[in-house]
Amino acid sequence: MVPKQMTAVAKTKSAPGGELITVDVPHIKPHEVLVKVHATAICGTDAHIYKWNPWAQKRIRTIPQIMGHELAGEVVEIGRAVATVNIGDYVSAETHIPCGKCKQCLTDQQHICANLEILGVDRDGCFAEYIAVPEKVIWKNNPSLPLDVAAAQEPLGNSIYCTLVEPVTGKSVVIFGDGPTGLLSVGVAKTSGAAQVILVGLDNFLMNIGKKMGADHVLHGHNDNIQQKVLDFTGGYGADVVLEMAGTKETITLGLQVVRKGGRFCAFGLPPSSVSVDFSNDIIFKGLTLYGINGRLMFDTWFKAKDLLQSGRLNIKPVITHHFPLTDFEKAFSLMLAQPRASGKIVLYPDPSKMPKS
Repeated sequence: MVPKQMTAVAKTKSAPGGELITVDVPHIKPHEVLVKVHATAICGTDAHIYKWNPWAQKRIRTIPQIMGHELAGEVVEIGRAVATVNIGDYVSAETHIPCGKCKQCLTDQQHICANLEILGVDRDGCFAEYIAVPEKVIWKNNPSLPLDVAAAQEPLGNSIYCTLVEPVTGKSVVIFGDGPTGLLSVGVAKTSGAAQVILVGLDNFLMNIGKKMGADHVLHGHNDNIQQKVLDFTGGYGADVVLEMAGTKETITLGLQVVRKGGRFCAFGLPPSSVSVDFSNDIIFKGLTLYGINGRLMFDTWFKAKDLLQSGRLNIKPVITHHFPLTDFEKAFSLMLAQPRASGKIVLYPDPSKMPKS
């Protein structure tokens, strides 16, 4: 029996923080399903909204609004027009909801839909006991998949898209950024046959996780001569592939310097302001292939994530470091935002009994 009300974490005012509130359980539309949330992971986007930084102030249009977009749970109700999802299905969700009508959607680019709607950004999210989700973005999970791993498939998809937009087999890969998405990319690159994976980060706690995920070399962004080290590791050529996942002026500039001529540069990190680039020397004369990475490919990336996880060759558990009841969201965000970092991916549980046994 679905209750009439639920507990949720919401942005209730234009200021830093969030609030634990009691609200009505969502009423689903004909093409929606109601998911009972068992696990929901905190993302960097959630941190921006929680801190209420300039990006969040411009981007969030509705307050109050429930936060969160990474989830795993069980379908408890289906709309009258739903055809592919059943009550009891164990699911996650693609958090980018496409319109299905624009040029991008009609040319197999739904992930960059012109009218894109995002869970927890443009509509109520999943930091709650229940969430209404359109059928078209529901992803059915293998029943054996742990809740925390299932909830982290969305950021894993970012890492897979960024890393494997072209093959990395036999190539040198440099990853700038030791946040969860960068750490997941280390595992994806190594599992997919990269000859060597070089992680550039700033936090010892996170860089140690990078080693567990398979990084061949871990470099400190402030203490190491990154450009010289990458040249040394690559026979003087530079990296075949650079994944820029930190989103700073310094890492973007350095990433363009260390990628070899004819190499590939993937831009994923979001810089807080505009960045000047030596377009002629760093891109044109280098013959560089440049990709802008936004979200995940629907649903190609999800199938890759499923197969990699089921194969047993990719283990993302080292990246998931902490578990909290949803009611302890303030402690979770405080830990996530602490400097130096002492956490990787943090997962919240509306029902604490669903938390992994320590």
